[in-house]
Amino acid sequence: SNIFGTLQTYLGSSYVNDLTLFGRTYRVTAQADSQFRLGPDDVRLLKTRNNSGGMVPLGSVATVKEVSGADKITHYNMFPAADLSGQPAPGASTGDALAAVERLAKEILPTSFTTDWTEIALQQKLAGNSAAYIFPLCVLFVFLLLSALYESWSLPLAIILIVPMCLFSSIYGVWLRSMENNIFTQIGFVVLVGLACKNAILIVEFAKQIQDRDAKDRFTAAVEACRLRLRPILMTSFAFIFGVLPLVLSSGAGAEMRQALGTAVFFGMLGVTGFGLFLTPVFYVVIMWFKERRSKAVVSTPPLVPEPTLS
Repeated sequence: SNIFGTLQTYLGSSYVNDLTLFGRTYRVTAQADSQFRLGPDDVRLLKTRNNSGGMVPLGSVATVKEVSGADKITHYNMFPAADLSGQPAPGASTGDALAAVERLAKEILPTSFTTDWTEIALQQKLAGNSAAYIFPLCVLFVFLLLSALYESWSLPLAIILIVPMCLFSSIYGVWLRSMENNIFTQIGFVVLVGLACKNAILIVEFAKQIQDRDAKDRFTAAVEACRLRLRPILMTSFAFIFGVLPLVLSSGAGAEMRQALGTAVFFGMLGVTGFGLFLTPVFYVVIMWFKERRSKAVVSTPPLVPEPTLS
């Protein structure tokens, strides 16, 4: 114990007491000066107390050997562990990277080794494939909201049908830049659902008003609505597109997160602006054609009149 205490005091440090001087308290710590603890020879010259109370150098009672070892031993759940950090390759998602690590661990590591995830990887594993349920729920929520707004089940379909084209454009942009489908990209997908519906609403709402107010056919109403709302749609869309352009071209700390969100929204809005102006009127004309055809079928069906009976 005296030897370890000597090594602790000279090579490390030992707290002695507190000294009060001139109204201030100073911490007193014992430690050998740096020039007396530079190498193995200095350790041999350090003196410790023997059982008789005398001071003897450590070199007379111990030998010094140079060995190598880990400067830090990591433990996880009370077991010795190795911390492994990685990053997905360009074009691969974090889910693909986690699956690859688990597969390689089963193939290479002995059966006495196990793997576990921490921090963000653990949260992703716990969340699972919840994104596959979030997007349909977002679209369903928007559809129900529009159905309550227009008091119709058919008009919201003409608005919602542009959402797949918007998501395809966003996915193509992410693939074009060889980026991964991470949480920020998925947040961009959710944002695009609202932005795509916003542009479609501008056309569908005006087409419905023109058709009801001016008694025009559905095709003429759709073309007139596109002509009237072309400038507002282009102005708002390109203002948003140029607004997220700094995110697409960002650099520095955290640029990967900004680029993921910006790329998804940028290419998605390009798809909304391009496809929406041409496909939304088509969707409106087709949906209204089905609606009018169904209404005529209901009106043309004669009511059932009970046959008279003799009593």
